[in-house]
Order: sequence, then C-alpha cells, then structure tokens
Amino acid sequence: MAVYTEVSDDDLARFIASYGLGALLSYKGIAEGVENTNYLVHATAGTFILTLYERRVDPKDLPFFLGLMEHLQARGVSCPLPVRDGNGRILGELAGRHAAIITFLEGVWPRKPNAEQCLELGRALARMHIAGEGFALTRANALSLDGWHQLFDKVGTSADDILPGLHRTIANELAFLDRAFPRDLPQGVIHADLFPDNVFFIGDKLSGLIDFYFACNDMLAYDIAVCINAWCFESDYAFNVTKGRALFKGYNEVRPLSAGERAAMPALARGAAMRFLLTRSYDWLNTPKDALVARKDPFDYVRRLRFHQNATSIADYGCEAAP
Repeated sequence: MAVYTEVSDDDLARFIASYGLGALLSYKGIAEGVENTNYLVHATAGTFILTLYERRVDPKDLPFFLGLMEHLQARGVSCPLPVRDGNGRILGELAGRHAAIITFLEGVWPRKPNAEQCLELGRALARMHIAGEGFALTRANALSLDGWHQLFDKVGTSADDILPGLHRTIANELAFLDRAFPRDLPQGVIHADLFPDNVFFIGDKLSGLIDFYFACNDMLAYDIAVCINAWCFESDYAFNVTKGRALFKGYNEVRPLSAGERAAMPALARGAAMRFLLTRSYDWLNTPKDALVARKDPFDYVRRLRFHQNATSIADYGCEAAP
C-alpha cells in the first residue's frame, strides 16, 4: 500500500456518500507497499479502506481482483469484502483513478512471525487454494518466468548500481530457471504476495488475508514458495527450519502436497526469490523520491537466493520429501 494520488475532502465525502456509508469523519494515507494509493477512511457506517488503482494496475484486471475477494469470502475465507455502491457497482472513479471501497479487517500483521503463526498461515493458504476452485475469472501470472526476463531487460546493467555483480547474478539465475523451473504442477488461484503485512492476526490466531492485487492463476505450490521467502528467514537472513516445518505442517493438514510439488520446491523457492529480487530492483531504481512509499532493499533477496541455491530437497525447508 502507498500514497501516490491526493484526494480532496469534498471529493472523498461525495464518493463515500454514493456508497451509502454516511458522512466522512476522517481519513489518512497508508504509506506501506508500492502499487496503489490507499487511505484508511472513517465514516459514520464504520471503517473502510479506499484504494485508488495507479497506472501500473491494468483496469482489465480489477474485476478479477475484486470478484475473487467476494468469491473467497463467500466460501469461508476471511478477507476484506468490496463494498458495492447504490447502483450495485463494485468499482468507481475518484481523483482520475479507478477506485474501490473495501471493508476493514481487524487484526495486526506480525513484525516477527513465530512458528505458531507460520502454522496458521499454512492452513489459511491451503484453505484459500481450495476455496479458489470454481472462480469463473482467470488471470495469468504476469510476474512468472517470462515476466522476470522482461523486468531484467528493464533493470539492465543498472542492477550493478544496487550491488556490484548483481547483473551477472540475476543473468545466471535466470538461465538456471529457464531450465529447471517447473511448469506442470497443480494449478489454481494463488495470492502470489502473501507477505506478513498481508496477513492479520489477533494474538497468534489468524484473522484474515488482505491485498489480493497480485492474485492470479498459477502453480499452487509457488504460493508456498513465496511464503517460505517472506516468513521463514530471520533478520540475519538465516533460514528458520522450525518456521518452515510449521508452515508445511499447516498446509499439508488441509491440502497435502503431491510428490511432484515436494520435489519442485527448491526450484520454486529460487523462482520466488528471483521474482522479488527483480521487482524490488526495478522499484529501487524507479520509485520517485517524493513518493510517500518505503522502498524495499533488493539485497534481502540476494541473501535468500543464496540459501535456495544450496537446497537439494524440500527437506531443507523442514518438510518430508515424500508424502
């Protein structure tokens, strides 16, 4: 989440009124994230999130993102629900941007996830994968292997301005992934960005999942690889096998991984690390200096990648190699 587009009091008050949410009481920008402009909005009807979709978001994808949240919540997944306006529309326009009002989800995201929270995450992720079955819309993953090559072309040799030798590191890793990245594992709807700041807890009990704006159709096990990278490394970049074991335990309780998914996990983890290394590198080089948004350090994912390059099986992540 971030703030790129300013909204006036009067325009926001009129927008809120069209949704039947009563009077605007207060609002403030949310600075976390990098993709869209977000405000926390307090109205007489309650607390909501206003999202303005910035130019990096393809408007054709918005029915998928918003419809998916409705689909998942109807099937028991705790996530925000888009609010429909007085005419039943899920999407509006504000300050020259497509905009949506989303219900507010109670809870806080864990700054230092523990093993119990990783267990809860695994269960919730598997439930989400199962609940996504039957969703009528589809969206290809624009940030898979082909997309990584496109990002690398945009970053180019400027990668070495971030870290000397980074250009060669990425080139070598992409060459490996071209050969080794799996393509035939079970598919479905994935979140694709389930970092700790997109998972809310009340204590150690998971209260819900948020921010579905990278969701797409892809290999289900790739979603786990994203979570391995995001949840199971410590501040010194050491892999915490206890957290990994808990994550896989929770997932397998709900949706047991196949032998093929288990065998592919090291390559999937390398691919997930590459995805975030590339997007963070691109944003590091291109985020406007005056944007109310925190840039994220690409070097974090160089260090994760080094661990994955030495992993030989899913057992290195705390899960049994065979079902």
